[in-house]
Amino acid sequence: MKWTINNLEEIRDVAREFLEYVGDRKIFALYGAMGVGKTTFVKAVGACAGVTDDISSPTFAIINEYQTKTGKVIYHFDFYRINTIAEAMDFGYEEYFYGGAPCFIEWPEKIDELLPPETVSCLFTELPDGRRELEVKL
Repeated sequence: MKWTINNLEEIRDVAREFLEYVGDRKIFALYGAMGVGKTTFVKAVGACAGVTDDISSPTFAIINEYQTKTGKVIYHFDFYRINTIAEAMDFGYEEYFYGGAPCFIEWPEKIDELLPPETVSCLFTELPDGRRELEVKL
């Protein structure tokens, strides 16, 4: 499935369609260049899922946890600063990836070998005219 995001006003609609499309899947690998809109998309998905917290990039924390209005948890990872698989293993990634809560993972290419087989691949691309494209592979 592929969506084109023409502007920020459309991103919440795409996020809502994305959530419908992926159904009960929980692990999302967000691929794309820096500045392409991965964190902005996670913010939109969080808003659609009822997150009450302020969603921001977990670049320095590596992981942020967000609560929804119903008490559910969403995890947001940023592995940009991870240099080895061992670093990812040190913080107990298994507890998150296999714990049943949604996990949105930025820079997943740094830990590809740790991703569960059911991980949904989400590729973000900036088009020449500045619009963004999101291609999702289940």
